[in-house]
Formats: sequence, C-alpha cells, structure tokens
Amino acid sequence: MNKAVFVGGAGEGYGVQQFLDLGYANRHGLVAGATGTGKTVTLQILAEGFSAAGVPVFLADVKGDLSGLAVAGSETHKLHGAFMERCATIGFDDFAYDAFPVRFWDLFGAQGHPVRTTVTEMGPLMLSRLLDLSEAQEGILNIAFRLSDEEGLALLDLDDLRSMLVWLGENRKDLSLRYGNISIASIGAIQRRLLVLENEGGAGFFGEPALELSDLMQTAPDGRGTVNVLAADQLMARPRLYATFLLWLLSELFEELPEVGDPEKPRLVFFFDEAHLLFDDAPKALVDKVEQVARLIRSKGVGVYFVTQSPDDIPEDVLGQLGNRVQHALRAFTARDKRALRLAAETYRENPDFDIEEAIRTVGVGEAVTSFLETKGAPGIAQRTLIRPPSSQLGPITKTERRALLAASEMAGKYDSAVDRESAHEILRARAETAARAAETAEREEEEAEAREYRAARRYSGARVSRSTSRPVRRSKSFGQAMGDMVMKELTGTTGRRIVRGVLGGLFKGR
Repeated sequence: MNKAVFVGGAGEGYGVQQFLDLGYANRHGLVAGATGTGKTVTLQILAEGFSAAGVPVFLADVKGDLSGLAVAGSETHKLHGAFMERCATIGFDDFAYDAFPVRFWDLFGAQGHPVRTTVTEMGPLMLSRLLDLSEAQEGILNIAFRLSDEEGLALLDLDDLRSMLVWLGENRKDLSLRYGNISIASIGAIQRRLLVLENEGGAGFFGEPALELSDLMQTAPDGRGTVNVLAADQLMARPRLYATFLLWLLSELFEELPEVGDPEKPRLVFFFDEAHLLFDDAPKALVDKVEQVARLIRSKGVGVYFVTQSPDDIPEDVLGQLGNRVQHALRAFTARDKRALRLAAETYRENPDFDIEEAIRTVGVGEAVTSFLETKGAPGIAQRTLIRPPSSQLGPITKTERRALLAASEMAGKYDSAVDRESAHEILRARAETAARAAETAEREEEEAEAREYRAARRYSGARVSRSTSRPVRRSKSFGQAMGDMVMKELTGTTGRRIVRGVLGGLFKGR
C-alpha cells in the first residue's frame, strides 16, 4: 500500500518530485489559488491518491466536476497528449487512467443519497449560526434546547423546534424566573428565520434517519478508500447552510471518533472547499470552535484540507494548523491582493533557488508552489511543482452514469425515506389534545350539574325558577354582579374551551 501521495514533480526550473507523506497527512493542509489556476484538479488528484492508499475521503463538489472521479479518464480526451507530456516531464512513469470508488450524497436528495441530521445533534451554537440569530435570540434557543432535555422532548426536525418555541412562549412567565427574560418578539424572529430556512429547502436536512459517520469511513472490496462526494452546486446558493453543514460534520467527527494518536495514515480526509464561507462574518465563538477542532481532530486520525482562493481567507490561528500546502497562482491587482500575496509567501520555508513571492504570482495553470511536512513534522522547503494529471475523468459524469452508480451503491434505500417518530411536536400536540378533551369534559359535567340543579329546584324548591337561567331566583343582582357571573361562566364553559383549543390545539391544526 502506498505510504505517500504523489502530487507533482520537476521540470526545467522546477524542484524535486513532491509527495504528501501519509504519516503527516492528518496534520491538515491548504489548497489555495485564484479562480482558474487548477485548485479543483489538485483536489481531484489528492482524493485519488488518498483513495489509492486506502484512506476514505469526503469532499464537496461545488462545480459538479469532481463526479468524474467515478469514471476512468480516456485516451480520447482532448488533453490526453498534454497529460502524457506532463507525465514524461515529471517522471510519472506508472501513470494510468482509472476510476475510483465514489459514493454520492446530497442534502436535497436529488443528486445523491439524502443527508440528514437532527436538530439536537446540530446544537444551538451552529443552528444560531445557520439562522443568523442575534445574541438574545441565541439565548432563547439555548433555553429551548435545555428545556427539551429536561422535559424529555426530542428535537428531531423543524416541526419539533417550532412546537418547542411555542411551548416556551406560552410558559414564558414561569420560565423567565429561572432562565431570564423570554421575549415573544425574539421567539417570533426565530420562527421567521426557520420559515426562511424551510423555504430554501433546508427543512429536509433535519430529521431521521440521521447520517451515520461510519458510512463515510468505508473502504471498497479492493482496499481503496471510498470517495464521498457531496453535490454542492445547488447548495452553494445557500452558503450559510453549506458552511454550517460541513462544520457540523467536522464537529461530529471530532466528538465521536476515539483518540488514535499519529496513525500511519489518516482514518479520513476531509476537504472543505470554498472555505472562506465558513469564516465570513463568523462570530468569535464559532471561529474559536473551528480552531479547537482543527487543533485536536488530528489525534482522531482525521486530516482537514481547506480549499480557498487566498490564504488570507483563513483566520491566522487556523492557518497555523495547516502544515501541507499547495499554493496556485495569486493575482495581485489591488493593494489588498499584494498584501495577501506577501503574507502567503512569508508562510513558506524559504528556498534559495527562487523568490517565493514572485513564483506564486507567475506560476501557470496546473503549477503551484508546494510545501509538505517532512521528518518529525518539519515544513519542507518550498518548491515550484508541476501538478500531475488525474487518472479519473476530468469533468462531470452524465446523469445516466450518476443514476446507475446510485442504484448500485450500498447506501441505496438506507436513507431514501424519511422517518417521523414521536418527538417534541407529537408529544406537545398530544398534551394539547388532552387539555382540550379535559376542558370539554369539565364543561359537559358542569352542564349536567346545572341540569340536575334545575330539575331539583323545580321539584323541591318553593322559589320561583327562571327557565332562561335554570337557577332559582332569590333576589335581583346588581349590574356589575351579573356581568361578573356571566364572564366567569363563559371562561369555565364553552368560551374557556375555545381558548384552550385556540392556544394549544389550534397550533397543530391539520397535522
């Protein structure tokens, strides 16, 4: 089995062949470069290399091109000649076209197996990020999660969360004494954000059956790692959902996987494409969480590779955790671009043979400045590198090919149909219906008691009985007393029952 991933090699004016040592692949990495400089192909050849070494991979297919990993390249491709020339230049003598074991996933269930998680697993921090809540609204969401645990109300889907928020609003006066002010306006704002998320198609992401992480960490019968490809071309229209989902997945891996120290090769490699979406306008608490996960998940045997246009897109504390780097060309048209270029060059170990800043600005498509960790985890000297060609198809597969792969997948049927078991929504609805029935029973008993009283009054009382009121008339009452009696009767009678149904039962109408 391979002990390193071959990334690229030498040519005239270029350095030695470049390998990513699998023993240091869990030290994370960065693939950066301007649009059109070759980042996607680099991601593709890294995925191929990890898979060939028996390492499962998870990556997001932002443009649809990475689906080609499932199909072998072809000698009829227009770039075949250029590929062969590149292989000869860099000394890639055993190059061959090949397909890789690919499994497709899709949050919307259209181009892959559906991906779901529960509201509880997502947690209040990331859900607040997804909904773009204020600090006060996030506080109320935390209260809802806390109470769901105390009351035994499972939060599985958005209906559960909505029902929990309604219950929170109905009991806010009592709960505010324990948890602080609970504002109806804040609850309403959260409900509106949930509606927007649902309208964007995010509701299908929450529910069961939830994704089992073990399904992302499998190998094919021939020992190669499965390449899990998330269809993200439509997901990118909802960048906050995209970033939150990938961060959730990373956090789940961190929380569930056992410590393994420094393995011979990673248990999983995770590629975070368009990584800047994770950090744009992110609160400090979220950035701190990403830094913590990046720092500690290494010991779980997971390598995380951020793919973005500029290293400047990654917070400095996170960037410092990324030891393996492939830097494609950066364009320096503005003052900010020039600063980013200079900072990118300063993060590499110097090479006396060339100016790193100049190289980053001038490397062509399919070329890069690379640096990979060496013995004892020391950064390698920066090298100008010609990236090797991919063995799999360059470009997307057809819809027919995708359907055939989905039908033949081991995951076919496991996640296709959603399951709606009893949870917060159903429990609270049952409570509401019980309250409504209790009110109806109480009203019926009261009416029967009044009827008995009326019959008894007519038979045994010498007092004059009014048929309209069904009660003996002892003496006339004041107008205020009469009004008070009428209001109390209505609240405990039919009108009272309507209030119970309106507040509790009516919220679940049509369910």
